Amino acid sequence: MIEHAWLIVFGLSLLGGILSGIPVMLVLAGVPVLLAFIAAPFGGFDLSYLQAYPQRAFGVMSNSLLLAVPLFVLMGILLEKSRVAERMLMQVGRLLGGSPRALVAAVLMISTLIAASTGIIGATIVMLGLISLPAMRRVGVPDGTASGLICAAGTLGQIIPPSIVLILLGDQVANAYLDAQQRAGNFAPDAVTVGDLFAGALLPGLVLVALYGVYAVGILWKHEAPASSEPMPDSSLADVLREIVPPILLILSVLGSVLAGVATPTEAAAIGVAGTILITAARVRAAGDDEVMPGVVPEAALTQRLTPAWLRIAMSLTAAVGFGLVALRLAGVGRVDLSAATVAMGPGAMLALGLTVLLVLGLVIAVIALWRAGVMAAALYETVKVSAMIFGIILAASMLSLVFRGFEGDVWVHEMLTGLPGDHRTMLLITLAIIFVMGFVLEFVEIVFIVVPLVGPIILQDVDPVWFAVLIALNLQTSFLTPPFGFALFYYRSVAPADISTGAIYRSVIPFVLIQLVTLAIVFLWPDLATWLPDMLFG
Repeated sequence: MIEHAWLIVFGLSLLGGILSGIPVMLVLAGVPVLLAFIAAPFGGFDLSYLQAYPQRAFGVMSNSLLLAVPLFVLMGILLEKSRVAERMLMQVGRLLGGSPRALVAAVLMISTLIAASTGIIGATIVMLGLISLPAMRRVGVPDGTASGLICAAGTLGQIIPPSIVLILLGDQVANAYLDAQQRAGNFAPDAVTVGDLFAGALLPGLVLVALYGVYAVGILWKHEAPASSEPMPDSSLADVLREIVPPILLILSVLGSVLAGVATPTEAAAIGVAGTILITAARVRAAGDDEVMPGVVPEAALTQRLTPAWLRIAMSLTAAVGFGLVALRLAGVGRVDLSAATVAMGPGAMLALGLTVLLVLGLVIAVIALWRAGVMAAALYETVKVSAMIFGIILAASMLSLVFRGFEGDVWVHEMLTGLPGDHRTMLLITLAIIFVMGFVLEFVEIVFIVVPLVGPIILQDVDPVWFAVLIALNLQTSFLTPPFGFALFYYRSVAPADISTGAIYRSVIPFVLIQLVTLAIVFLWPDLATWLPDMLFG
């Protein structure tokens, strides 16, 4: 116990700093540095460890994979401003009818589509709270079921790819797996990519959605809409397709390009931003109307076509040009021959060049329209804020892990895990339990950059890295729903009516947290759910 005294002080200081209300980024960076300087005169820490931090920080900021993070953030914010989700929810709810079960199914389906196109939890939960909660209350859905469903469905973007959680996990798991395999004597292991994690998380994410749906529809099986409730207006299939098809095409272009091996996650994020710009520009007037949303969204504001017809047509043609370029890429046509001394451009290359010019021109028109509407500037400002927060936490967590190693914390973790009875599954269970507890007080970014570098090099000597990453991603999702610091609960509290108490909100998410843990147990017992699709796609 005495030899680990500084580690105990380290842990208690971190916990105290986090509970004090000081921003987590400052706690993660400041407490370790302060404690290192305090321990150094007593021989408890070698300050030369801190000389490695600049190289660590440079490695984070020069990591091209992490460039996908601000791109996906921008994509999500633009989709929020285009109000695609609100239109989809309204049209699908009408198509399925006004019964409690139909409306719950519509909320879950739209949440899944939005999760697959953006991972912005706050915007999704606020939108669902403003749009779907009044509708669900009107048709007789109990407040507890409605509140829990909104909070849980709003967090699906953390497990359904493309997800920022999976991108950050992919970077850390890849490094930990390489370290683990080298320790085991394998100096040429197969690389672990974010594409592997996207494919691995797809089936478990859909299993989670299915379990949410079974629970929500089952608990409402005998509920019918009150006779006094107003019937929902009818919606045609054409109206639904007009709202659903653009996001589906966006999902196919982003996720499909990664799974097909056409693009890296960073390139796919850039494709997603381009597609989102086109979708948002096609609704630029509605997106820029200040009266559309700060309280309950007027239905007419979501359905009225305020965007000029020429701009909608231009955006549609630009999107068609983009898909044409993807088709040429998949067909292997349009490449420039650089093997000879001179550049040789065949007909396919000339066609690709012409389509690229048209695509750039269409995007320029879209950006100008969004800038004039005030949408692009606001989206870029929000993206900078969110990205700065994420990268600040990453850099702070890097300092924390460096000082932790200086206190020989990595040696202690290795001795603790290897001294446990049982095999690697026991280590994995203990790790998942620790992550679950940490989720009550920490965000997913801190947990990823603290836990994975410490336990990954030990556990990944015997555990499939994709399975390991998917289990952690499912576990991290619970952190958004567990009080007292569950961010989904905070977002929902900000838009929930005053007659729904905070205690009722906390109680409403308990069944959905249990469903998340059941899904985690299913994937733990059947690893093929996480490994089958990556093996099939990438071998």
